[in-house]
Amino acid sequence: MAVRKMTAAALGAVLIIICSWLTVPFAVPFTMQTFAVFCVLILLGGKLGTASIGLFVLMGLVGLPVFSGFRGGVGVLLGPTGGYIIGFIFAGLLYMMLEPAAEKSKWIRAAVLAGGLALCYAVGTLWFLVVARRGGTDYGLGKVLAICVLPYILPDLAKLWLAMFVGGRLKGKIKLP
Repeated sequence: MAVRKMTAAALGAVLIIICSWLTVPFAVPFTMQTFAVFCVLILLGGKLGTASIGLFVLMGLVGLPVFSGFRGGVGVLLGPTGGYIIGFIFAGLLYMMLEPAAEKSKWIRAAVLAGGLALCYAVGTLWFLVVARRGGTDYGLGKVLAICVLPYILPDLAKLWLAMFVGGRLKGKIKLP
């Protein structure tokens, strides 16, 4: 990978890290990392964007405090919310596969990103169910969706639209590899 591409991927990971530390207080607090994941995919494209997401996850895996709450380590990824973090990689892979279509219009791009968000929710929810059951809590799917997905849908869609706006404005102005 060329130095410019590696630098762009690293800067994308830094954006995700910074946004994972930004917590917005609300009835259910949420971070801005989803916004950053969307922005990175829009700005860097599927391949480099997914590399940025993978680098973010890898840094957290080795223990760097890159996740929300300045946490890091294998325990976070193996914990109840680790599946949502891993889900970002799947969202990136989906964007990479559908990028040619996503580049045709902002509406298709929004739909692809929304599909990535749904994929992230699916991976995270399944992982949450596994971890909860392993821990002795027998939540049903409806309960997990009510806890882990429903409160986040509107904020995540708002972050998707914000990323579409910011990414759309910056994409033509920033020279990227």
